[in-house]
Amino acid sequence: MKVFSNEETFDYSWEEVSTANWRKYCPWNDKSTHVIAVDTLSRQVDPQSGILRTERLITCKQSAPKWLSAILGGSDTSHVFETSYVDPESKKVTMVSSNLTYSNILSVKESVVYQPLSATQTQFVQDAKITALCGGWHKVKNAVEEASVTRFRENAQKGKEGFEAVLEMSRRVFGEEKQKLNGIEREKMVL
Repeated sequence: MKVFSNEETFDYSWEEVSTANWRKYCPWNDKSTHVIAVDTLSRQVDPQSGILRTERLITCKQSAPKWLSAILGGSDTSHVFETSYVDPESKKVTMVSSNLTYSNILSVKESVVYQPLSATQTQFVQDAKITALCGGWHKVKNAVEEASVTRFRENAQKGKEGFEAVLEMSRRVFGEEKQKLNGIEREKMVL
């Protein structure tokens, strides 16, 4: 098993980050073009805790290294199952995901947590546990795990840049809408 860990700080409030998180794979993010579909399977709020639990299926177009594709098969479409928990009381978003495609050969368990550092900053903590299930082929197992960790490392910077673009656009769009609403309210007061 290999582990990938990453921490980032976003200069946006937890409220902005937790809201924009649902748009992470939208057209505003030109760094996530590999994500071709995000389907919400279920969504519910726990009446006791107020925690929003959402299950999603994320479909991606991945380009694995040629030698790895030869081992795993030719398909370049993969599916990831994600469960997220948004706790408005403790201001914490937790997302856990695992690969569905090739899960009998490679197990990828990822955890992401967003929590406020201050009123204007949010911390992002990402951990992924990658295990190749290749039986006794130690060299192949190590190569598959190393390639997967390298891919996570490469995608981490792209992910941050893409989410920053989504956060920036969300702030701008919500700011414009707020100004419009304020203008409408002022007009009503004058009338």
